[in-house]
Formats: sequence, C-alpha cells, structure tokens
Amino acid sequence: MKTHNVNSDVLLECKGITKSYSGPLVLDNVDFSVRRGEVHSLVGENGAGKSTLIKIVTGVTNRDSGSIAFDGASIPIEHSRRASQDLGIAVIYQELSLIPGMTVAQNIFLTKEPFIRNTKLIDTRAMNRMAQELIDKYHFPLKATDYIDKISIAQRQLVEILKALSVHASLMIMDEPTSSLTKTEVALLFEIIRILKSEGISVIYISHRMEEVYSLSDRVTVLRDGKLVSVLDKERISPAEIIKLMIGHKLEETALCHDLPDIATEVVFEVQGLTSVGKFQDISFQLHKGEVLGLGGLVGSGRTEVIRALYGIDPIDAGTVKYLGKQYLPSVKKSISMGIGFIPEERRIQGILATQSITKNIGIVNLDKVAPRGIVHSRTEDEFSAKGIKLLNVKPPNPEHLVGNLSGGNQQKVVLAKWLVRDLKLLLIDEPTVGIDIGAKEEIYDHIKKLAGEGVSIILVSSDLPELTRLADRVIVLRSGKIFHEFKSTRLSGEMILRAASGMKEEA
Repeated sequence: MKTHNVNSDVLLECKGITKSYSGPLVLDNVDFSVRRGEVHSLVGENGAGKSTLIKIVTGVTNRDSGSIAFDGASIPIEHSRRASQDLGIAVIYQELSLIPGMTVAQNIFLTKEPFIRNTKLIDTRAMNRMAQELIDKYHFPLKATDYIDKISIAQRQLVEILKALSVHASLMIMDEPTSSLTKTEVALLFEIIRILKSEGISVIYISHRMEEVYSLSDRVTVLRDGKLVSVLDKERISPAEIIKLMIGHKLEETALCHDLPDIATEVVFEVQGLTSVGKFQDISFQLHKGEVLGLGGLVGSGRTEVIRALYGIDPIDAGTVKYLGKQYLPSVKKSISMGIGFIPEERRIQGILATQSITKNIGIVNLDKVAPRGIVHSRTEDEFSAKGIKLLNVKPPNPEHLVGNLSGGNQQKVVLAKWLVRDLKLLLIDEPTVGIDIGAKEEIYDHIKKLAGEGVSIILVSSDLPELTRLADRVIVLRSGKIFHEFKSTRLSGEMILRAASGMKEEA
C-alpha cells in the first residue's frame, strides 16, 4: 500500500488546468481538488469539460498548462496512463473494459497474474484464491470462477472496482456507473462507495442523475463551457442548485403526469402477431403519422428486441408488418432506402464510428446520396455534414472532429443528425438520452417533438419514466416478451407505467 502525505488531507489538486484541441479552449484555467476519503461529484453539461479533465488526470491526454499534484507529488505535463495507474488512480468507465470468455479472477489480475515458482505458468489456484478473498472482503455477490459473459452488468461493474482495489487504488473515478443498473443494483453500488469512503479511498463521481449526486456527494464541482462555475459543500448541494449552475438558468420542472392525446392520423406502420422465439411473441400495434409510440417495460421485457426486428437487424419467426399500407419484410438496406431510421441503445458500439470524423459518420448512412455510383462526392458529403451539425447544434461544430472525442451528448446528436438529413418517415429510437446531461436531453427532446410535428412517426424505447410520460402520445408496456398493457387517451404517470411493467393491472 502506498504511503500518504499526512501533512495534507488533499489527495488530488489541480490548479489552472487549460486545454485546447487546436481551437476553442476545452478547459479554461480550471481548479479542482479531491480530499482523502471523500466522494466528490464532477458535473456539467456534455461539452463542459468533465471528460477532458479526467483524461488529463489519468494520463490519457496532456494538459497545455496548469499544475497537478497527487498525494503531495507533482505530476509532470508529459503524463501517461500507466504512470497514473502506478500512482493509485483507477477509472471505471461507463463502457466497461472487461474481456469476455475470461473469469472474474482472470479479469481482476490481468497482466498481474501470480506464477508458479520457477516457471512461467500462471498459478490459477492462487489467483482464484486471491480474487475470492478480495470478493469476500467486500461481500460482493460474485465468485472468482464466474465467467464475465455469464454475470450481469452490475456484477461486471463490481469486477471493475475489484480490479482497482487489487492494485490498492487510492482514487477511484466512476463515470456514469449506474446508467445500466436496476434500482436494487444502484443501492448496492452506493453501499460499496460508502465502504470505499470509510477505508479512506476517494471517489470522483460523474453522473447526470442529480438525485445520485445529491445522495452521495461530500462536495460537488460544477463546470460550464470549460470553466469552473462553483464548488458546493455538503450543505449547499441540492438538485435544483446544481441544475441552475450547470445550465446558467432555472430549468422548468416537467409535469409528472401527461395527458395522452387521441391520434387520428393515417396509419403508417402496422404490426400483427410479431414473434421471435425466445425473445418476444404476438406483438401487435398500429403507428400513426406524427405519433410518438412509447415502449415501456423492465430490462429483459423484449423492448429492444422488438425494434431491432422491426428494423431488420434480427430475424422474425412469425407475424406480418405493413409499412405505408403495403406488406413489408424488414431488412436494414430496405429500411434505410424507405425512410426508416434507427438509433441503437449501445451508442458507442452500434451508433458511431469512433475513429472517424463527424462528416464520415453522417455520410455512412447516406451513401446512396453521397456516393450514388460507388464514388463519394466530397462536396455532397460536406453539405450533409454541415446540415447535420447545424440542425443538432453539435459541439464543437468542426466536421473533421473525431466522433470518439466528442462528449456523450454530442455523440448522440451525431447519431440523430445522420438520420435528420434524410427524408425520414419513421424513426426507431432505443434509450435516446442514457448517459447525457440535462441540457443535451432537452435538445434531444425538442428534436423528437419537432420530428413528430413534421409528420415523422416515432417508436421510442426508454427506461426513463418521465421521458416516456413527457414524449409519448401512447405507451405500450411489455412484460416477458408480451404486450401487458397499452395506455392511450388517458392521464399517464410514471407510476402507472412502472406498475404495468411490474405485472400489476390498472384498477378499474
């Protein structure tokens, strides 16, 4: 275990941090500090500079100016990820870095495996024992021999934490750690964070969920447009205050209930008896022009599987689909050509090309327009890109910026932009605002409502109950792969959706 500089309770201290990526300042003279054994939340809208500050602290990128001290020792500008890890800084990203096909123990001790004495053979028994001792110490619901592929997302997150604990990390950075967790799993994570804190381990917590920030934080640092806005001590922390500081003005609260309208426009999409064995069965509904149809349900209810099948990604075993009045057998190629767009849940894996520019990401879906004869017309591609950036207010508005280097909210804007530059008739959206901040959410919501107002039909999958009640004109709740209840022409609340998702019928 590393020895501490006992003369100070400050573990990490950043002063005057400035960073620019050949353009506007991403970080402008930012101060940030973390005390020993505290939970310090870092908040701000997407593009505020949170990710860049963390990348600088962890050695992923270097600062232009400013100073950083960790445990009393100065960190040079030419910092590295390995040097950061050696100092005791660990990061648990929203997109986990575990390796499928390997066990919990193998992932925890990857590159740190114990060897049988005088050989180059890994001592698997010793490794499993060390991993299980660590698991038991923190009472995690895991076994050292469990395979990563066979455990839940929440358990995988615990493995990431164990990886950090195995190298005696004194600072743990958690980036949107609850985005894929159930309420019970979130409660477990919070308890683990409190245990870490009691052991003197510091946590930098990054989340767009204000209730989590309020519940966990000892202090909160708020960034806006690359600048430090405020550092709130415990007694000043409240969701309303944080939101006001993040966006620069008070955000009007959305009503908890929403009156569902009676949509009477023509039917655009009709599904009858749609079935995919083992995933969902007997799904039937109609979708009208300009209607937002919400699909609610708990994780595993079949929502994502339904829209993937409707787009043509996954096969259908039974049932029929009609689109614009004609029989339709979904395929991805046909969907694109016929004005159907798809925004997947796994943005980084399925929605973007992280190593390509904004222009290339928008162009890839529009190759029929920008490369009609197989050769890309750069001018047309640039026009599509410029249009998409302007429509969605992508920041920075640089068409050559790599999408992987954008904030989560701006990545999602690019995913949406590539469809909005087409003649869109139907859009399937899966979890549109997971991991993005309040300001970016508002912009995405405005675009969804604008699309519906222009006659685009939308199927919206969301686990965010206020999102469903706010955006949907009608909500179908799935349970165990079947339609359990449909809400229409009523006053809808999140509680009503949750009751249906849990298998409780509405009272007469």
